[in-house]
Amino acid sequence: MTNEEILRHVDHTLLKAVSSWEEIKKLCNEALLHKTASVCIPPSYVQRIKRAYGDEINICTVIGFPLGYSLTEIKAAEVLHAISDGANEIDMVINIGDVKNGEFDRVEKEISLLKNNAGNKILKVIVETCYLTQEEKISLCKTVTNAGADYIKTSTGFGSAGAVLEDILLFKENIGKDVKIKAAGGIKTREDLVTFIEAGCERIGTSSALAILSGEGNKGY
Repeated sequence: MTNEEILRHVDHTLLKAVSSWEEIKKLCNEALLHKTASVCIPPSYVQRIKRAYGDEINICTVIGFPLGYSLTEIKAAEVLHAISDGANEIDMVINIGDVKNGEFDRVEKEISLLKNNAGNKILKVIVETCYLTQEEKISLCKTVTNAGADYIKTSTGFGSAGAVLEDILLFKENIGKDVKIKAAGGIKTREDLVTFIEAGCERIGTSSALAILSGEGNKGY
C-alpha cells in the first residue's frame, strides 16, 4: 500500500484545546497537499476554514466531544450549527453513561436525531471502546446500525486507550452492511496504518500520519 493510498483514508486531525489558527491552517495546507480524506478540527474553526478554503477541503468536526454527556438537544443544535458553518462530516460522541445504564434505546434515539439533523452529511459515532465491555460493544454495533449512522468510530483519542485491532474485527462481525468503520487513537506506525485499513477501516483519525509516513514517528493523536 502506497503512502498516497494510506492518506486517502486519513482524517487529518487537530483537536487539542490549545490549537491555534496558524496550526489549523498548517493542518489544512497539509491535507490539501497530501490529499487526505478530510481535516478533523474543533467546531469553532469550521466557519473560518470554510471561508479560507471554500470547497477545496473536506471539513469534519466533532460534537459532544470528548466526553459525550452533553444533552441531546445541545448536540443536535451543534450539528445544525456545524453544517451551517460548512462541515461535511460530523463525529459525535455517545453518552457513555446511557450505555452503562443499559439504556441503548436512548443512545439510538440520540444518534437517529443527530443523523436526521446531519441529513446527507456523514455522521460518525464515537463509542469510546476503552470504557466498554465486549457485550456493550456488540450492542452498540446494533444501535449504531439501527440509528442509520454512516460510521462507527472506536475512540476520541482523549480516553484511557485508543483503537485496537480486536475491536475492528468485532465491529465487522456486528455492524450492518452500510456502516463503515473509523479507527482513532494510538495508531503509531506505518504498519498500524496499513493493518487497520486492511482490517476494514475506511477512515483513520490521526494527527500523526504525515510524521509516521515521513519517518519522523508518532507525534500526537
